[in-house]
Amino acid sequence: MLHTALLDRAAAAPMLDQVLAWSAVNSGSRNLAGLATMAGLLADAFAVLPGEIALVPPEPVDAVLPDGTRAEQPHGANLHLRVRPEAPVQILLTGHMDTVFAADHPFQATRLITPDRLNGPGVADMKGGIAIMLAALAAIEGDPVRERLGYEVVLNADEEVGSGGSAALIAAAARGKAAALTYEPALPDGTLAGARPGSGNFSTIVTGRSAHAGRNPEDGRNAVVAAADLALRLSKAAGPRLSVNPARIEGGGPNNVVPDHAILRINMRPATPEDEVRARSYLDAAIAMVAATHDVTIHLHGGFGRPPKPLDPAAERLFALVRDCGAELGLSIGWSATGGVCDGNNIAACGVPVVDTMGARGGAIHSDAEFLMIDSLAERARLSALVLHRLATGGRP
Repeated sequence: MLHTALLDRAAAAPMLDQVLAWSAVNSGSRNLAGLATMAGLLADAFAVLPGEIALVPPEPVDAVLPDGTRAEQPHGANLHLRVRPEAPVQILLTGHMDTVFAADHPFQATRLITPDRLNGPGVADMKGGIAIMLAALAAIEGDPVRERLGYEVVLNADEEVGSGGSAALIAAAARGKAAALTYEPALPDGTLAGARPGSGNFSTIVTGRSAHAGRNPEDGRNAVVAAADLALRLSKAAGPRLSVNPARIEGGGPNNVVPDHAILRINMRPATPEDEVRARSYLDAAIAMVAATHDVTIHLHGGFGRPPKPLDPAAERLFALVRDCGAELGLSIGWSATGGVCDGNNIAACGVPVVDTMGARGGAIHSDAEFLMIDSLAERARLSALVLHRLATGGRP
């Protein structure tokens, strides 16, 4: 039974108008003014739903500056909505209002590439996804099944920079939930992201000893050379189940001075929790060996902010439910492993099954070629509405 009225309500929502309006606001992760504007627009839009909306301040997050000192990184407030916490079925829905495009980035405007393909910053990742989420929830609120369904919505302001300021809010919202839906974009053909690796970002602060490069270089301890040695050692850990990217070395100074300071920035992506343990062990061992070899001190900052997300049986059941709902709508939905990470990693680590690509079909995200398939707005809103209905009426992940 397709519940025609429910699906028609979802498809009829003004999603394209919302995407155009929201994409006109630059909400890069570091643009606090733009994020505040975006949060206000989203609070107004989600006010059509019952429950109370709050803008939750971020948790403190610090970062290592090029000189090795730490400084707090400002983030925007996160939208949180809770509806019917007493209902028998509880669901989490998440999305992010930030984009990767800073306020001074040249990519700021939307344009039609073809009649059904919209190019613009964040149109797929993920302002289109937020519009789909809202359309599905508003449609459910017009159906009697709503009394069985409670939900929390978190729209965070820092997903593109790791969700450090919103991770605690998401974890609290995930507690006790039967399932979660996150609205990252699907691939252009509708394929969903399945298993995801974890991701860890680290800054290694190397402290050596300065000396004159000509008179007494032997008295120095070259921090840049030590950082480079560490980068090479870590790169040897890379393999099919672990990617390692030594991304940047900062430090050094005049050519006639042995540098006493350097910072190596690293990203590591383990496939499974066991690989994460192995990666951290390798990192610690490499740091110890380089520190001893070069007679330097090395301080490690950072961690695995995105745990690996393998598909467990509960997640496979949720994917199957989404696939079956798609089949009822004439959609062929599959999923495959991906190298990317998102808030779905953190939700899964809380023990909640999650499908994290319930958003629009689109592609070329994180580039000025990003595009949204316009017809997928109604298509995916109908899919989400049907999935929520199935969950409310006994479909189990």
